[in-house]
Amino acid sequence: MTGAEVAASGKPAGHREDTILYLDGVSVSFDGFKAINNLSFLLREGEMRAVIGPNGAGKTTMMDIITGKTRPDEGEVFFNGNVDLTRHDEPAIATMGIGRKFQKPTVFEGHTVDDNLALALSGVRSIFASLAHRRTIEEERRIVEILETTRLSHLRHTSAASLSHGQKQWLEIGMLLAQSPKVLLVDEPVAGMTDAETAETARLLRDIARSHSVVVVEHDMGFVRDLGVKVTCLHEGSVLSEGTIDHVSADPKVIEVYLGR
Repeated sequence: MTGAEVAASGKPAGHREDTILYLDGVSVSFDGFKAINNLSFLLREGEMRAVIGPNGAGKTTMMDIITGKTRPDEGEVFFNGNVDLTRHDEPAIATMGIGRKFQKPTVFEGHTVDDNLALALSGVRSIFASLAHRRTIEEERRIVEILETTRLSHLRHTSAASLSHGQKQWLEIGMLLAQSPKVLLVDEPVAGMTDAETAETARLLRDIARSHSVVVVEHDMGFVRDLGVKVTCLHEGSVLSEGTIDHVSADPKVIEVYLGR
């Protein structure tokens, strides 16, 4: 199957040990509706993947399953080769190194960009203890590195409330990076952004993908093309097509259920 990661058997093409995320034969129903239907999906370590598909295709539910918010009715869900995610809850999975960014940014608007990153870096400390904490050289180095990655160095001491929508999205991505995740799940990062912010976000995510595995759910096909990565199109809870953006966007099935609308 040209450009696809799913073998003719319907199972992921590749060994579980070679992956950072491995979903095989995953299904889940809500009140009789099959939101995920025999889904197989794998992500290799260091890979960035774009996931597209019409509303109701199962994109959010797939991320809910990976992060432990939803437990599948059947199927295998493994992280880092041998960690069975179905046996762990959301906090445990987050601690293992799977970070999730939702579509709407949730930053501490009453604090500066610097404070937001310090709070994310602190882990279990309270807000007061985190802000009063005397940073180590390593913590300061890490914050400076994240500020550079997220294009926010010049706004370090600016209140998060005064950032543009796009800058808040970048700050939240930075807060995820502060938690040192192995995998980032990013939901519609460029919704509501200006064209310039959208283009910069593609560059930002490509920078992050040099040292992390990333799954990006997005509807903006121009942005997906700018990412320059393998694309998975979901429909009715299963993989409809997978491959390069050109392969997927030319697939008659994808045109019929998604791009032609």
